[in-house]
Amino acid sequence: MRGLSLWVIFLDHIPSHRVIDVASWVTIRNYGFSDAAEIFIFVSGYTASLVYGRKMWQQGFAVGSARILRRVWQIYVAHLLLFAFYVAEVGYAAAKFGAPNFENYTNTSMFFRDPGTAMAQALLLHFKPVDLDVLPVYILVLGAFPPTLRLLQRAPNLVLAGSAALYACVWLFGWNLSAYPDGLWYFNPFAWQFLFVLGAWCAAGGAERLRGVTESRIVIVAAAICVVVAFFIAMGWHSRSFAAIQPSWLTQWIIDHPIDKTDVHPFRLLHFLAVTLIVLRFVPREWVAWQAPVFRQAILCGQHSLEIFCAGVFLSFAAHVILFEWSLGAVAQVAVSASGIALMICLASLLTWYRSLQLETRGLGTKSMATLR
Repeated sequence: MRGLSLWVIFLDHIPSHRVIDVASWVTIRNYGFSDAAEIFIFVSGYTASLVYGRKMWQQGFAVGSARILRRVWQIYVAHLLLFAFYVAEVGYAAAKFGAPNFENYTNTSMFFRDPGTAMAQALLLHFKPVDLDVLPVYILVLGAFPPTLRLLQRAPNLVLAGSAALYACVWLFGWNLSAYPDGLWYFNPFAWQFLFVLGAWCAAGGAERLRGVTESRIVIVAAAICVVVAFFIAMGWHSRSFAAIQPSWLTQWIIDHPIDKTDVHPFRLLHFLAVTLIVLRFVPREWVAWQAPVFRQAILCGQHSLEIFCAGVFLSFAAHVILFEWSLGAVAQVAVSASGIALMICLASLLTWYRSLQLETRGLGTKSMATLR
């Protein structure tokens, strides 16, 4: 699932100005309130709980925390490297094609005007160009995860309640972090942490405790109704035909109360949970389609999520440049999107091969030491 979400994030990041974005219509973004971001954060929390929870339980809090913080450092370094490559890519494209709008669109113009200050703010995670918002949230949430994970092992429901309370404070008091040069974080960490903790809670036994509720026919029907209603509302944003059948009061209400992504609007959260319930109910784990080559490649990408995410961000801007400078047609969009995913698969395959070489080298080293003894 994480690999698929990485592909979807890449497709959704490719700009769609002036033309219909053909590729994004194969993603979930246009068919409801939530998108791949919710999937990615939730699955990341679920995976972190499984991986680090076992290590913390077996090796103790100190060792488990050290492993988590080492991963936080790796993500932080990856974010800074991605930032450097991204602004270099934008700067080169802007100069090559005489298109300063690239800098404005990607929110990197401040870097080129005052690189010293912008770089310092990037180190503090305050300065985030377009599409570089996810990793800073992940860094903060995972950095605070050691005590959270420890409590999940002892009082999981209390942890979930505390996370939900923090999410509620976002909507009650407007909590968020400031960004550079102005504004707030596009992905509010106080809101998005709830999806991460919810995923971790499910992995820590919460999903099993809720099995009776999630398999209830009434709950499934309610989830289906939620998905259908969200579909008609979301399609009204893209199609005049769908907009025409919506009551005027609903249209006005949505205008007055936009379904915000920054703070994970409750409707986005509800839609994500509804889709998740339906998928879990009707798509079996042993579904034969999971063995199809496309899903095997998605799993491969998911096994290298950090590297593939960074590559996807870099490639999405390259796709933006190609489409806007050479062709905006549907065929070009499909070709660029497919090429980007193919490159992500190639990178994942290369990383898997390199990891196998490392494991083989370690095995040979262990055998050599045993022989010497």
